[in-house]
Amino acid sequence: MELFNELKKLAVKIEQLKDKIGTEESTKHAFTLPFINILGYDTFNPTEVVPEFTADLGLKKGEKVDYAIFQNGNPILIVECKHWNQNLDVHNSQLFRYFHVTKTRFALLTNGIKYRFYTDLEENNKMDEKPFLEFDITKIKESTAKEVEKFHKSKFDISLIVDNASNLKYTSEIKTLIDNELLEPSPEFVKLFARKTYSGKLTSRVMEEFTEFVNKAFNQIISEKVNNRLNSALNKEQEKQQEEEVVEEPKSKIETTEEELEGYQIIVAILRRKIKKERIVHRDTQSYFGVLLDDNNRRPICRLHLNGGVKYISLFDQDKNESKEKIESVDDIYKFEEHLLKTVEYYDNE
Repeated sequence: MELFNELKKLAVKIEQLKDKIGTEESTKHAFTLPFINILGYDTFNPTEVVPEFTADLGLKKGEKVDYAIFQNGNPILIVECKHWNQNLDVHNSQLFRYFHVTKTRFALLTNGIKYRFYTDLEENNKMDEKPFLEFDITKIKESTAKEVEKFHKSKFDISLIVDNASNLKYTSEIKTLIDNELLEPSPEFVKLFARKTYSGKLTSRVMEEFTEFVNKAFNQIISEKVNNRLNSALNKEQEKQQEEEVVEEPKSKIETTEEELEGYQIIVAILRRKIKKERIVHRDTQSYFGVLLDDNNRRPICRLHLNGGVKYISLFDQDKNESKEKIESVDDIYKFEEHLLKTVEYYDNE
């Protein structure tokens, strides 16, 4: 994505230069104007980018916004820029006034690093108090860059941006609320769950207990979901590795021994109580003698390592993690009867 790459380059430049930028004007020239250029607008063309755009407020004359971006003779975005190390929270009221007296539907408040895009979702021609899009350019994600791209000169569409702004704004606010509730559950949030699980009176002591319960429950859910995703990714990687390991090798390099076949017969004898013999298949390789369910590389039952100085059997758990157990002879395979039966059960329950 070209625009994303351009924004990343600007972010690198900002990190390198910001400590040398001492004034608001320097911030505009070094950070804000390059951002406007990335959006496809010619900062040297006064019909596209107007600096110090007049936004008179009633009897108060001479009010100016730092930049106004025009398209087809109409302002489409006003930009108010502050010094890069200033907190933007104290400046949105100024932009709020400018928005009211211009015909634009969009406003941008920035210090060259943090960007806040506003519109008038809640009341026409009155800038919302909260931005619908907010980001730090030094930490920008590709998904955010796709939203910024909607302001590009070649893609700008007021209706499309306004429609999307509602989704961005309220989704972002809901995510923030959820995040806050997870960190410190509010009484209203705790009551939502307490009333559904507790039939007694919600005294202060009960609420205190349920606050801890809710906090713990959500932390566990998040932890479990993260672990499940990690395990899923690891399993896929292991399956890929196992498939690579069991690529058919030249027959001349593989010698199946009587001991390996004897071990296979023991495994068949154990498993036949649960499954048909035809489902238990062996594949010999140079490094091990493998036993599979349904002749499927992704369903290894066990592996026998019998041709070295020390004998082993490799077993697999529910997540297909492999563990090696030392054996003295193939007769020791019977010690792992329960594990082998469970392994087959795992696959049949998938």
